Amino acid sequence: MSTARINGQDLYYTDTGSPGDGRPVVVFSHGPLLDSSMWRPQIEELMASHRCIAWDQRLHGRTRDDGVPHSHWDSAADLLRLMDQLGVEEAALAGHSHGGFVALRAALTAPGRVTALVLSSAMALEWQQPVAGWLRGLRDGFRMAGPGAVAAPLLSWLIGREDLYPGWLARWKAQSSARLADAVTGLLSADDISRVVGNIEVPALVIHGGDDPIVPIEAGRALHAALPAATGMLVVPGAVHSPTLTHPDPTTNAIVKFLLSR
Repeated sequence: MSTARINGQDLYYTDTGSPGDGRPVVVFSHGPLLDSSMWRPQIEELMASHRCIAWDQRLHGRTRDDGVPHSHWDSAADLLRLMDQLGVEEAALAGHSHGGFVALRAALTAPGRVTALVLSSAMALEWQQPVAGWLRGLRDGFRMAGPGAVAAPLLSWLIGREDLYPGWLARWKAQSSARLADAVTGLLSADDISRVVGNIEVPALVIHGGDDPIVPIEAGRALHAALPAATGMLVVPGAVHSPTLTHPDPTTNAIVKFLLSR
């Protein structure tokens, strides 16, 4: 288990390489209420050609943090500081949902350090109704009643593949209700960056679930259209909010092809 002391937090991470090994670097940022393990299929395929770093954001997974509310901009600062500590000058950033929000903000903060973006289930907008209301209800449900009370709709919307439900539910039950609620509070902090996202000029691959109920596919298409160097958009039929987790074959193939072409 590796941790880095970043901005007063102990961030958990995995790293398949080391500084100076000559391979291009990819940093993977997970989605809401998930953790870095969600990227395992993609890392297994890429680790021969790329140094792959994956990390648990504050209030998630094995990271130990102070629990203080934070924004996606704070997480972007964490990501860039983690790159500093691991001797990474520049990297491709792969982010799912919440992690995609962070990757976009890192690219806006330090454009010279980001070589490419892989954005799954991401958007450049703030949350709209009815999803914003659902997220606030999820936050309150975690805080007042715990994961068991909100698990059924959350698993269906977030994952949508029943064989994966027990493992993720067990991870949520192992955490405090307050931590889960605060994680959703952080997700709700997303601000509208649609007016500036066009300043990100690096190549980008956008991936979206065809049946995503959390980030509407229209928001994914708008993000793809706003990024001036975006390649074709991959829409995964039958996937909800986490296509890289639930449909690893088509998403991994697209990611590997994209990154190897850089």
